Formats: sequence, structure tokens, C-alpha cells
Amino acid sequence: MTIDSDTIRHLSEVSVSVELETEDMTLNIGPQHPSTHGVLRLVARVDGERAFDVQPVIGYMHRGYEKLAEVRTYAQITTIVNRIDWVSGYANEIPFIVACEKIMELEVPPRAQYIRLILTEMARIASHLVFMASYPLELGAASPLFFALRERERVLDLMESVTGGRFHPNFNRVGGVKPAYGSGSQTRKIVQDLPAGFYRDARAAMDRVLEVCDELENLVGGNEIIHARTKGIGVIPAEVGASFGLSGPNLRASGVDLDLRKVEDYLPYGDFEFDVVTGTNGDCYDRWWVRLNEIRESTRIVKQAIDGIPSGPIQAKVPKVIKVPKGETYVRAENPKGEMGYYLVSDGNNGPYRVKIRSASFSNISILPWVLEGVLLPDIIAIMGSLDFVLGDVDR
Repeated sequence: MTIDSDTIRHLSEVSVSVELETEDMTLNIGPQHPSTHGVLRLVARVDGERAFDVQPVIGYMHRGYEKLAEVRTYAQITTIVNRIDWVSGYANEIPFIVACEKIMELEVPPRAQYIRLILTEMARIASHLVFMASYPLELGAASPLFFALRERERVLDLMESVTGGRFHPNFNRVGGVKPAYGSGSQTRKIVQDLPAGFYRDARAAMDRVLEVCDELENLVGGNEIIHARTKGIGVIPAEVGASFGLSGPNLRASGVDLDLRKVEDYLPYGDFEFDVVTGTNGDCYDRWWVRLNEIRESTRIVKQAIDGIPSGPIQAKVPKVIKVPKGETYVRAENPKGEMGYYLVSDGNNGPYRVKIRSASFSNISILPWVLEGVLLPDIIAIMGSLDFVLGDVDR
């Protein structure tokens, strides 16, 4: 049969819709994968280039901190809790110590409070700088890592000069902070609590941190590839984030004006002027932008604190063996990754009867099945990274 040219043209213009049925594939991301921030495993059902029914599998590095705390004395527990979120270890100690002091009705000297606050904000800066280094790297930009980690080292040097530790300071004590003792004396006389030159070096470090924030804003915030990978990606509406228990920068990026430093009295933040940074879209870019500007606000707080730090003792009068009276309390703090809380139950002994830890990262990753539903495979990495979680904080 001969087909004329008109028939061929007609057939070529016919739009044929063919539904191709493909089998779903189960994809394991992790538990050993650099973008999972530790030993986290995601089990995703994949259809083509999109992921559905993504379920996080946790518990690979569970260390049982809550039960360990119940067989330790109060003085020993700070060595445990600062290892939960190891990127901001110092900040983990604060709400636990404050919970003990709250049951004891103990008044902490103002100078000790200011030292705690300064080091907590430095821990926030150091934690956010790790995010500023790692998140662009996961999206393909390597240069910001060197800028961010360089300034983080300056901040950690300052923290080490005060506490003696970089990752695990173990510096807070019930009633205040760890005193510095002189050597070569039988009486172990207490020497200056902050090292010589600390105020000068802290101001200089905060100025450099502000400069690197400007550099990162140009490098990352002005990068059109970063915009394509983050803007409009992983959008979390405010009501959805709140229902999943999100907190900290992840929730504020969705426009929720909630910062525990403004509403709780665990440290004297009421003495300082700083803004609560919020986003508008709740996407990956906003979560990056909020953390960048929180670094700037933390430098404001540190500068105000070192300018107005009072003199006086750094430790309240407490018994040599700490015994917390019978009682229970919950203290929460605005840690770098969100709300960190301790529910403490005391039976009057030198160690707690029960400790329940509310870690920020555990609640923050609970939204993964919702926010990863139907996204493209490369966007999984962008969304996970924007939540800034640490597996020690998840598994505890």
C-alpha cells in the first residue's frame, strides 16, 4: 500500500499519549554518607527521579545519655551532656546546670552568668560557622568552607583559653563556672577567671566574624547556582513546622518569631539588645540566611557582654558534695540548633533520679518524611543539609 505525503504529515501531527509503568525502587541513602551528617539512614521509595515515602532510620549511634546521667553525680553529668550536640558542646551544659540550680533555689553570681552567656554565644557562632562551611559544600561550592572554618578556629581559640577545651569544655558548675587555680601553691589560690587579653581578643574576633559574614553573603548569597538549588526548595509552612516540633533557626526561617532567649530567663539575655531573625518563605535559602544573620546578632551580644561584664565572684556558695533537694523541673534553652531542654527529677541524692532530654535535632528531622515527599533526588541533599542536624543530638 502506498501512503501519500498528506497521510504521513497527518500521522506525524497526531499526539500519542503513552503511559509507561515502571516499578518503584527502594533507595538507601546512608548510613555511611557524607550528606547525612553522621550515621543516619534514609529509606526512600523512588519513582524515576523523584522520591516518595522517605523514612529516616535512626539509632545507629545511640549512647543512652539519659540512663547514663542517672548513675552519675551532678558534677559528672556535664562531661556527658556536652557530647550530645558535639558541634556546640558548651551550650548543652547550660540548661542542665540551670535546672539543678532552679530546684536548689540557688542564685548564681552575675559575673558567672555573663561568662556563661558570652561562651554560649561563641558556641552559637562556632556552630553556625560549621553550617556555613558544610552546607555550600554539599551544594557544590567549596570556597566558603575555608572562609567559615578560619574564623571558627579564632572563636574556638577563645573558648579554649577560658575553658581548656574546644569541643567538650566541661566548664559549668552548679552555682557558677569552673574557677581557675594557680599552680605551685599549697592553697591553690584562685587566679583571674578570664585570661589576660580576653576582652581585646574577643572584640577582634567578633569584628572578623562580621567581616566573614559579609564575605559569605557575597560568595553564597550572591551565587545564582545556590539560588537555583535552595530558593523554593524544601518549603516548610509555619504551621507545619510547629506541628512537627521544629525549633530554632528552622522554625524562624518559616516566619515564626520565637527565640527562647527572649522568653526564658536561663541567662540574662534581657540585659542585651538583639534582634530575632526570621525568614519569609521557609525554604532552604531562608534557613541559610537566618543562620547567617544570627551570627551577626550573636556578635552584638558578645560585644555588649564584654563591655558590661560585672566584677565579683564566679561561684556561689555550694556544698562540696552537691545534693539537689527533692523536686522536678524542666528548663529549656535556645541552643544553636533549636530548643534544648532537660526534664530533671531529683530524689534528694547526689545524682538525678530521672533525666529526660529534649534535643533539637531529634525533633527537627521528624519533618523529613513530610518535606521530602515527591522531591527530586538531588533536592534531598539540599533539604537535609538546610536542617543542620547532628546525629549525636538525634540519637542521644
